[in-house]
Amino acid sequence: MKFILAIDSFKGSISSLDAANSFEKGLKRVKKDVEVIKVPIADGGEGTVEALVNYTNGKIIKTKVKDPLMRDIDSYFGVLGDGETVVIEMAAASGLPLLKKVEKNPLYTTTYGTGELIKRALDMGYRKFILGIGGSATNDAGVGMAMALGYKFLDKYGNDIGFGGAKLLNLVSIDAKYKDKRLDECEFLVACDVENTLYGENGATYVYARQKGAKEEDLNLLEKSIINFSDIVFEEFGIDVSKIKGGGAAGGLGAGALIFLNGKLKKGIDVLIDTLKLDEVIRNSDYVITGEGKIDGQTLSGKVPLGVAKLSKKYNKPVIVICGLLEEGYEEIYNYGVDAIFPITNGPISLEESMKNASILIEDTAERIMRFIKIFK
Repeated sequence: MKFILAIDSFKGSISSLDAANSFEKGLKRVKKDVEVIKVPIADGGEGTVEALVNYTNGKIIKTKVKDPLMRDIDSYFGVLGDGETVVIEMAAASGLPLLKKVEKNPLYTTTYGTGELIKRALDMGYRKFILGIGGSATNDAGVGMAMALGYKFLDKYGNDIGFGGAKLLNLVSIDAKYKDKRLDECEFLVACDVENTLYGENGATYVYARQKGAKEEDLNLLEKSIINFSDIVFEEFGIDVSKIKGGGAAGGLGAGALIFLNGKLKKGIDVLIDTLKLDEVIRNSDYVITGEGKIDGQTLSGKVPLGVAKLSKKYNKPVIVICGLLEEGYEEIYNYGVDAIFPITNGPISLEESMKNASILIEDTAERIMRFIKIFK
């Protein structure tokens, strides 16, 4: 029996690779000679660099950049095993985990550090990029990123507007004269796991700004600001980004990457599937195991388990999902190729305990799954 383990990280608990290692241990408690292929995977957010670098035998480049509040931090990006492709997680420079709870506020946070990561890679000669845009602390439509790459964003007095989502309200013109010309030589594939538009009821502000620290009274200002940005972009570049699916991802960085990097937006899981050549791996398997921390209605928006299940059913492979939490709306995923879902908890247990003991819980779950499969083999 050959098992493919393509499990996303359980956010804040266990990495993709560690989850796969634990699952393998559980399988081998029952059948020591079972064949296992581990494919660390992610959807464009946390763990994307690790997944791609580890699987392709690439390397991590460490560097210093600005965090969402323009403070110096240690950060990184990856270079894949092909020696040509850079993979960047915007969260490594502009993500929520970099801030304390009291510091979170998309009125002021910026994607400037993400632009610095791109610039460092340009300086090293790289021109091919995968940009993962999950986990942002920002709502600045990628303006900070573009500033780091030479773009000028000016108010009515001809001064720089400054940093943060609220500053977009003062934007009256965009000067691309000083942009880094090396960008014209680049290819940017933007890994995005949501389809939200730039603004509106399902846009960047009203769906995500609260979790980034915005208060209810801030939402109207942020929405007006991002609408103004969209209007100025249309005036300056003739591009209407307001209705683009994924444009509202990462506080509008989806739209910003399209405008300022000439990026191509693609489902994060699809980027990983293509880069890791997962199609070929799954075709030659017997069972496919996938999963993530929580399975619910949002899983259908393009999360790892959905992408893996769809691909597996192309070859009629059984798909088993593991998760930490099973919540409202999960049933729908059965219609997309999933055969069974197994929460890893085995009794009354707090979320804190579950996260702390994820490794052993995954191992135990794998053993139960393997014992069941053995009945039919």
